[in-house]
Amino acid sequence: MDSMLTTGFQATTFGQAIQEVNRMINWRLSDEPVGPSTDPEHVDQEFRASTRCLIFLGFTSNLTSAGVREHIRYLAQNRMVDVLVTTAGGIEEDFIKCMGHTYLGDFQLKGAELRMKGLNRIGNMLVPNSNYCKFEDWIIPILDAMLKEQNELGVNWTPSKLIDRLGKEINHPDSIYYWAHKNGIPVFCPAITDGSIGDMLFFHSYKSPGLRWGEGEMWISFPAFF
Repeated sequence: MDSMLTTGFQATTFGQAIQEVNRMINWRLSDEPVGPSTDPEHVDQEFRASTRCLIFLGFTSNLTSAGVREHIRYLAQNRMVDVLVTTAGGIEEDFIKCMGHTYLGDFQLKGAELRMKGLNRIGNMLVPNSNYCKFEDWIIPILDAMLKEQNELGVNWTPSKLIDRLGKEINHPDSIYYWAHKNGIPVFCPAITDGSIGDMLFFHSYKSPGLRWGEGEMWISFPAFF
């Protein structure tokens, strides 16, 4: 219960989500009746007892930055979900929290006054400007290495591969994506450029142009994308 001091959530909807996740975790194909239309390959009892749900967990960025990040990390750490789907902020804020402390503030604090102190408010959480600077210093060398691997090894980068690489490089047990990488959990972020990571990709394209990435055959080359 001590964690509630630093947790932001809507109790009812969060509780409902837990119920649904538990239903998915516990479900097996053997719970369903075998009927005349059942595929013959699906009749075997051992097969039915071992077939479970493929669990996709989708969440918005606020759940990472000022919500239930630790709970999502726990699910990834313990392989309780199979796939993660989130927004750009849901990716970068996880890594930024590994760069330095986030402080408990108040929803009523004035943005202009915080700005003068080098602080940013996300809900009732305060993030120092220095954390974002550390994030930039951390990610740019990784993008350099990715460009080199693309040119020398023919690696085709996608948003999911980028997230997996960042999860590997962060090497921090508090990170959701560290555990996603470690446990082979794919992460999908359709609009990963809509945030700080997009800014970093844009800035990197001027210093070292040529990094291409996309989904499938849809390649994106910076800065033409912007």
